[in-house]
Amino acid sequence: MKYVKKATIYLMTFFYVKVGTDHFINPDYFISIMPPYFPWKLEAIYISGFFEVIFGVGLLTKYRKYSAWGLIILLLAVFPANIYLIESQEAQNALGITRETAIIRAPFQLLFLGIAYWHSKA
Repeated sequence: MKYVKKATIYLMTFFYVKVGTDHFINPDYFISIMPPYFPWKLEAIYISGFFEVIFGVGLLTKYRKYSAWGLIILLLAVFPANIYLIESQEAQNALGITRETAIIRAPFQLLFLGIAYWHSKA
């Protein structure tokens, strides 16, 4: 189990750094799935991207527990975008996915939350 945990740390680090960096490279992708009622979309994209990178890298440090909790909070904060993606044909079209794909995609957030929680236990 030790090796699985170590592997997921590296995978999560890669994933969060990659996706966090993508927030700066292609913010329109992320803006397209934000609920219309949410203000300061671009700012929120940059802030969440920054924290994804910081917390992702933090998983490799002695601050893993805090980074994992940061990711849990971040995943919960961005979950409304997943709900909006399920509800919005416009958002689905922007990403080039179907409603079914959006529905299948949402539960993976629970998996990511579970893995982050596992790593919060250092």
